[in-house]
Order: sequence, then structure tokens, then C-alpha cells
Amino acid sequence: MIPHETQHAIPSYLSKDHIGAWGIFLQQVERVTPYLGELGYWVESLKRPKRILIVDVPIKMDNGTVVHYEGYRVQHNTSRGPGKGGVRFHQDVTLSEVMALSAWMTVKNAAIGVPFGGAKGGVRCDPRDLSMAELERVTRRYTSEIGFIIGPDKDIPAPDVNTNERIMAWMMDTYSVNQGRTSTGVVTGKPVSLGGSLGRHDATGRGVFVVGRAAAEKLNLAIRGARVCVQGFGNVGTSVARCFHNAGARITTVQDVSGTIHNDRGLDIDALVGLQASGEPITALREAETIENDNFWDVPSEFLIPAALEQQITERNAGRIQTRILLEGANGPTTPEADDILNDRGVLVVPDVLANAGGVTVSYFEWVQDFSSFFWSEEEINRRLDGIMADAFATIWETSRREKVSLRTATFIVACKRVLEARQLRGLYP
Repeated sequence: MIPHETQHAIPSYLSKDHIGAWGIFLQQVERVTPYLGELGYWVESLKRPKRILIVDVPIKMDNGTVVHYEGYRVQHNTSRGPGKGGVRFHQDVTLSEVMALSAWMTVKNAAIGVPFGGAKGGVRCDPRDLSMAELERVTRRYTSEIGFIIGPDKDIPAPDVNTNERIMAWMMDTYSVNQGRTSTGVVTGKPVSLGGSLGRHDATGRGVFVVGRAAAEKLNLAIRGARVCVQGFGNVGTSVARCFHNAGARITTVQDVSGTIHNDRGLDIDALVGLQASGEPITALREAETIENDNFWDVPSEFLIPAALEQQITERNAGRIQTRILLEGANGPTTPEADDILNDRGVLVVPDVLANAGGVTVSYFEWVQDFSSFFWSEEEINRRLDGIMADAFATIWETSRREKVSLRTATFIVACKRVLEARQLRGLYP
């Protein structure tokens, strides 16, 4: 028997007016519950993070003052293995957001079959306002504050929004110093010279492309000549744009914090990357028209790839989108209401918990390589990544057709059954 919904599905430390992304995750769990069978007995465990840590991160600024930042590390579920998930530094980070991101990591890891649970972390700060020395202090203090709950066999952080391999190196070093021994496996996404993996930088974007290609095959949609719109031109956006460009697609529209550019004949991706490297905005690209940011959602395409932040596609703009396949490169870019609108309009939505799982897949490879001290070639890594992503898509596509549900619900069906089966087999202690 599935227990009745309790009043505590929204934790007491979040008001109902501020559940944000966590509320979206709860709605997604509600949608999948009828498909869980007897495993639905355990579904409440998905609605409650295993562990939430809120920490104060005080640092001395370059001018001698002391500033306090708020940091989080949430471990949503560890039934299938140690926690795994990124760390983001952003001025708008909230507990609700980090909780939801950790939960989506639980689903993502289970959906592709890697032996991790879900976790996530963040510090509410604006890295643009920090010097490199101040950023290092924030990173090291935050790592020290959460150090007792992370570790290679406990919880393994990775890069996320506004964090990179440099920050992962500081995290690894801080943890190692506090442990009294070098522990390369405590984080992934590190520099290759410190135990990082080849192929990790482009893994998320490559994974988005691989499942996009698989989805296109199901719809008999050719990639060569296809129009692609990309929102967000960071690590994921640049990598997936390059993959589609190399496959013969036209990247017609790109949006980032500096603005939105469009050219129906296709944008010069190498030139865009060069502009970013030199610190110039993408709007400086020649042979590209600058359009209003809100008009991004009106541009016709075969592939639309939101690769920025959460809740970008809502009921307010979902009806305007003109695309065949929406590939979620970002985490949680589409609200449940927008999901319904897109599905009703025949847009195939490949959800974040499947589409952007390439990053954690290669993070898993890095973790394995660190334990064995034996490292693979980039060709081997890409081959394994492509195989895992293609297999996961095939399983989820078949579940979607069999159950007559969206790919998102199908992904949750596959993943939640795996997580809850592990919970059932392990039982409760004491």
C-alpha cells in the first residue's frame, strides 16, 4: 500500500511560498508515483533529502574586511552509492534550488546506471565581484566547512555554474591537507595533471548531442542542415554547439548574459569562442543580427537547447516555441506547466536528467580512474560515454512508448524504480 501524502513533503524549513525548484521536483515525483507499483511504498524517501548542511563561509577580503557568505551541501539520496553532484557559486543560489538539483542528480545517476546517489552544493556569492585570491579563500573555507560530509566514498563534488577545474583543484587540495594525505578522488572535473579525466570538459555538451542525435533518428529528422538555437554559451552551450556544427547543423541563434544574436545561415562558432576568450560579448560578432532577448523563444528551429539556468521555459513562453526537439542542457529549465504545453504541441522534450548526464558519466570515469591510478585515452572515454548515453536513451524511449508518457516521466520511472529498489533491498536500520 502506498502511504498517504503527508504534510511534510515540503520541509518545515521552507515556506510554501519559497519552495521554488524543490516544488517542481515534488510535482515530478507526484507524476511518476502511479507507475512505481509496489515500490511506491517507499516514494516518501524521494521527497526528503537525506542530509542538508548550511554553513557560514567567512573570508577576509583583499581590503582587510571580513565578509560572510552562505553555503550549502545537500545529499538527497545515497541508496545506490555515494553522493555526486556539482558546486555552484552564484549570487542567487538558494536552499530550494540546491535541494532540487541534488534530487535531479539522484534521478540522473540512476537513469544512466552509474553507482552514485544525488548531491549538490553552492555558495551564495557573485564571483565577478571577487578577486582570484578572494575566490580561492571562499573555495577553501567552504570546502573546510563541508569537509566532514564529503569524500571519495561519501560525496564527490564537481564543477557547476561559475566553478571550474581550478576551483576543483583548490577543493581537492584543501580536503587533502585536512586529511593529511592526497585524495584525488574527492572531486571530479579536476585538471588532468591532478588526476582529472580527458574528455571531461566537453562531456556534458557531447552527451546532449548524443541523445539529441538518437532522438532525431526516432523522428527521422536529419541533423545536417538542421537549425539549432542555444541559450547559454558557457561550457555546455559551447560544447554542444560545436558538436552540432561539426555534424553539419546550423547554429542560427545564441543567447547569453550579454545578449542574443541570430543568423539564419549559421553563426561562426569558432569566432564566438574567440570573442569569449578575449572578454568580448557575443553581440560583437560580425555577420550576426542582435535581437531582443525575449525574441529568442520565437525563432524557428529543429533543435532548441536551453543550457543556462533553471525555469527559463514557463507557461508564459512555451506556447511561442517553434522547434521539433527541445534538449535540456541546463538543470530544470522547463516548468511542469510548460512541459504540458510543449507535449500537447508535439514538441519532443528530452529532459535534463537524461540529456545533460554526460558530465556525471565522465565524472564517474574520472572517479574510477583515480581509484585505479590507470587513465584512459580520450577516444576510449568518448566511446564509453556515447555507448552509455545511447543505451540510456533507448531504454527510456522504450519505456515512454510502452507507458504512453513523456520522456521526462519515462526517465523518472526508470530512475525512481532503480533508486527505490535499492532502498527496499537495503531496508531500514535500525
